Amino acid sequence: MFIQTESTPNPATLKFLPGQTVLEMGTADFPSADAAEKSPLARRVFATGGVTGVFFGTDFVTVTKAETVAWDHIKPAILGAIMEHYQSGAPVIEGEQSAVSHGGGHAEHTGEDGDVVRQIKELLDTRVRPAVAQDGGDITFHGFDRGVVYLHMQGACAGCPSSTLTLKMGIENLLRHYIPEVLEVRPVAA
Repeated sequence: MFIQTESTPNPATLKFLPGQTVLEMGTADFPSADAAEKSPLARRVFATGGVTGVFFGTDFVTVTKAETVAWDHIKPAILGAIMEHYQSGAPVIEGEQSAVSHGGGHAEHTGEDGDVVRQIKELLDTRVRPAVAQDGGDITFHGFDRGVVYLHMQGACAGCPSSTLTLKMGIENLLRHYIPEVLEVRPVAA
């Protein structure tokens, strides 16, 4: 098994490509070792030490490291943990995959802005999410209130130095261009 790695715009995050499916659909975010309880793969990666977050996409594992450790010191152990997991035959996530964001990963929205929210989600799914997945992350709809779109950033996007620029200059401009009701885009914490 050969696992490739790619850098991301976030220097604290690396994207690992195992060359096989990680998740059949959706994404899974493990912002702490405690959150990785149902994922044998995430538990193995956290057990290597120095890891502060693990994120799964369809064909990648994104790992975020602590500021105090260097990639040169932990990358070999992470590669080993991913390889051991796939050789073990264990599932990526145990049980009903409750950690996986099904249904597009977006929060539900009820209310009078339903048509606007549908347009926002469609633009996110077709224009934004494929691009941020290339960088090892995901951005999902969290809410819409009085012209403000709230988005949740995961994986390499969470804590990325360029995430504010991506939100303001990229996503906000895109949404405002196509949807006049959108006035601003803001990030939300998990």
